[in-house]
Amino acid sequence: MSDHRKVRKPRSSDISYTAINAAALRVLPVLLNRWLPGGHCAGREYVVRNPTRHDAHPGSFSINMQTGRWGDFSVEDYGRDIIALAAYLSGLRQSEAALRLAEMLGIDPSTGGRRGS
Repeated sequence: MSDHRKVRKPRSSDISYTAINAAALRVLPVLLNRWLPGGHCAGREYVVRNPTRHDAHPGSFSINMQTGRWGDFSVEDYGRDIIALAAYLSGLRQSEAALRLAEMLGIDPSTGGRRGS
């Protein structure tokens, strides 16, 4: 007989946003190439077209590769970190984006530690 217990989804207050963002920053170039292909680095910034709107030319949408801060200065959309970027690009609440990002990175969303460790 199989065990059909539900796995409890962490509450927003149980999510370690700081740990998830730190883990995401360590692999930010990989994430950006996956989420926003076709961009280029200009100094500390990754510059790319904004996929959430008709953006004819790269230039106004950029992500700081050291801090994760991002912004589209044509429409005044900005964020402080990689979770906010993931939420913006996917149209999710930040808590849901954090959980998906933690899963993608293979880390526990509550502690930031590797899953299964």
